[in-house]
Amino acid sequence: MTEQVIRSDVATDNPVPTPPFWGTRVLEHIPVRALVPYINKTMLYQFQWGFKKAGRKKDEYWQWAKQEVDPIFNDMLARVEREQIQTPQAVYGYFPCQSEGNDIVLYTDPDGSEELQRFTLPRQDGKKNLCIADFFRSKESGEMDVIGLQVVTVGQHASDVAREWFNEDRYTDYLYLHGLNVETTEALAEWVHKQIRADLGFAGEDDRDPQALIKQGYRGSRYSFGYPACPNLEDQRPLLQILQADRLGITMADEQQMHPEESTSAIVCHHPEAKYFSV
Repeated sequence: MTEQVIRSDVATDNPVPTPPFWGTRVLEHIPVRALVPYINKTMLYQFQWGFKKAGRKKDEYWQWAKQEVDPIFNDMLARVEREQIQTPQAVYGYFPCQSEGNDIVLYTDPDGSEELQRFTLPRQDGKKNLCIADFFRSKESGEMDVIGLQVVTVGQHASDVAREWFNEDRYTDYLYLHGLNVETTEALAEWVHKQIRADLGFAGEDDRDPQALIKQGYRGSRYSFGYPACPNLEDQRPLLQILQADRLGITMADEQQMHPEESTSAIVCHHPEAKYFSV
């Protein structure tokens, strides 16, 4: 007897956008400067670099940071560009898909004649009974949906330079570069996600403040494996295979770690109700 899956009450009548292409596209030359508006300075300054508020109110902190920390950021960014330390690159693409229970089923073509990959995802127990699969049209509906996949990296050289600086006891420089590498990678993921929203025709709904975008000020959501709503890190492996990420030198090690280190992948949902949630 087949176990009945309890679905959430996520809307199923939202329009399904038409992607400009099926399959993948490689972005090999992305300027570091283009990513600056998407860098989360709160994460960079306070958590990566350790410049805490120290009792300052929010406005006071950012006024202080403008004088004391922004020059460090600008100098490090200029050096990264001048010495070509980072090489931002990405692969992204669109695939026809449907949901089946807690699974997202990807197909090789919009006719759904051949299954390409299946991702099985957890469902909330109670609350809203959410599962990422709910954000896509079900097989029962007979309608085909579209899913975005992406992987980004700032390159192996960025990690190598940071490691060199650490081995040379240049700990402050290492701290600044490593933190910038991490947050530039996240900014690159945001930048590619914005490209996907533009391709699918609803980037105009984005919040005009780039920093608000970091807090999901846009339609849909980007989910990375390893987080609560999609915890299985092993699922990154088929995702990278589908994207042919090895074209950019991105691979998965046996311990489920991506290489280069500063890389991140995601599945992208266009559904208006798709936001981060815990399971």
